[in-house]
Amino acid sequence: MKAEFLVWGSIVIAILYLAWSTVSQLLSPIFFAAIITYAIYPIHKCLSNKLSTKKSALILTILLILIVTGITIELILIFKTVLMSFYEDVIAFISWSQTLTLPFGLTNVIQKFYAQFTPKFSEYILSYTFSIPRYLLQLVIFVVMFYYFLVNSEAIKNQIFLLLPRENKELAEKLLKRADVTLQALVRAWLLLNIAKGILMTIGFIIFRVSDFPTAIIAGFLTILFSFVPLFEGWMIWLAGAIYLFRSGNILTAILLAVYGFIFVSPVPDFTIRPKLVAKEAQLDEVMVLVGMIGGAWSFGVKGLIIGPIVLNLVVALLKEWRKVTK
Repeated sequence: MKAEFLVWGSIVIAILYLAWSTVSQLLSPIFFAAIITYAIYPIHKCLSNKLSTKKSALILTILLILIVTGITIELILIFKTVLMSFYEDVIAFISWSQTLTLPFGLTNVIQKFYAQFTPKFSEYILSYTFSIPRYLLQLVIFVVMFYYFLVNSEAIKNQIFLLLPRENKELAEKLLKRADVTLQALVRAWLLLNIAKGILMTIGFIIFRVSDFPTAIIAGFLTILFSFVPLFEGWMIWLAGAIYLFRSGNILTAILLAVYGFIFVSPVPDFTIRPKLVAKEAQLDEVMVLVGMIGGAWSFGVKGLIIGPIVLNLVVALLKEWRKVTK
């Protein structure tokens, strides 16, 4: 009996290990597909009542593909411009510094350093270019999982409740409710803050004369879209605008736009206003939300911005239940 148990245990562990190895590199697109599905589930439910579940999922997926395609093209163009500009500036600085005559043999030391640094720097820049196919593959997984989650949303929801333990089912339901409240707060905070960022970016482009009014509107719209992409956020737009002004010779205006964007668009509002909005909705302390976001991002990467506050909210719920039991 023991031998049979060990054999089956080993088989189960091996299968779980292989399954984890298969999906571990795709966890990010799957995770964010689930989050976006959760965010637009009310819209999907309304459309499903008028159409069918599959038709609703198909329409929403097509809209998502159009948005994702637009963001991807814009990202590639911005990255190309920023990276090429950065690379040219660094190489120009290296060439200029090598013409300087420095005492104590520092010139030879700098030349040797640059001889090693330049190939490494070029390789680093190229690595971003070669990461594009991987990014596109993750996008495909993201879109496919988004459609899958929409089509099977009710079945997944029912399955989650079936998996709840019969003992302490009330506690499990409370934890689910807390997670749901926190996730709703995160989604609402993200939406409201991103719209505000887009408006502020449009105003910034007009004030600092980066572009005409129609282009400023487009910049604001792109800020809203990019702000839904963790890590990229709205800083990419003000950075592109600042680089454009800098290369045009408007150095002071470029610096002012960068300061304006840093304070009012990204990243300062992400770590000041967003925690306040989430804390208010989820009935959590602001510091706890901020710690959850920063600590979550540190531990889990971009996914941690969402996982961190949810986990801390669940810890609060467990502590409250523990206090009730120990009274």
